[in-house]
Amino acid sequence: MADAAVLGAARPPPARFERPSALGFLAWVIALALIVTSLDGVGFSPRELVSGLPNMGRIIGEMFPPSPARLMPVALALLETFQMALAGTVLGVLLSLPLAVLATRHLTPHPLVYHAVRGVIALFRTVPDLVWALFFVAAVGLGPFAGALAITIDKIGFCGRFFAEAMEEADRGPQEALGAMGASRASIVAAAVIPAALPSFVNTTLFALEKATRSSVILGLVGAGGIGIELQVSMDLFRYAEASTIIIAIFLLVVVVEQASAWLRRRLIQ
Repeated sequence: MADAAVLGAARPPPARFERPSALGFLAWVIALALIVTSLDGVGFSPRELVSGLPNMGRIIGEMFPPSPARLMPVALALLETFQMALAGTVLGVLLSLPLAVLATRHLTPHPLVYHAVRGVIALFRTVPDLVWALFFVAAVGLGPFAGALAITIDKIGFCGRFFAEAMEEADRGPQEALGAMGASRASIVAAAVIPAALPSFVNTTLFALEKATRSSVILGLVGAGGIGIELQVSMDLFRYAEASTIIIAIFLLVVVVEQASAWLRRRLIQ
């Protein structure tokens, strides 16, 4: 015990932080400079935030109690929001599945097809759904159809990527066995790849529906239908009590969709 104590006393304590290299130190300096310039660029001001607290309190005070004056129009707009999210998700999943097959490295017919489809999926995923909504509102007019199309494109990018990754990670054994028996590429995909990746497909689809439900609220702000336009009108006209009713309705819709999605995932896993 004494020897151990002596050795422990002689051994220097470990450094709390590893000394960065010159390149690492430069990277930290650049990152800090970016953070500072970003805060300055957005005009971050604690003084204005503190001075705005009374206005926040006044708005919150005017939001309660929520107004029941327009419950029926709000309920119909909420239903339209969910229909838009569900239709866009279903269409996006159905269209993303064949694209995901082409974007799977060992299933695609040619490397050029693989890179081209991967590029399309990346484009659909990186462009925000609000931009797609603006595009489709200009193309097909105002309303939920434009919103459903925007969600469809967004879900193709979201599901296409994760579907392709799930198929690439699927067990190759059954696929190679079917290939050795002379099965076609389509038969291998239908009989071996999709069944192996189906649990991941289901999880991705349910997460996509949750994301689409939240997105569909925002799409209404640009005229793509749903409850977003109701919220915008209420806020623009300073009807904060009506706005709080809409916010509560949106919250309940998102919670219901998320809980139903979690329940379905548990049932499918069991």
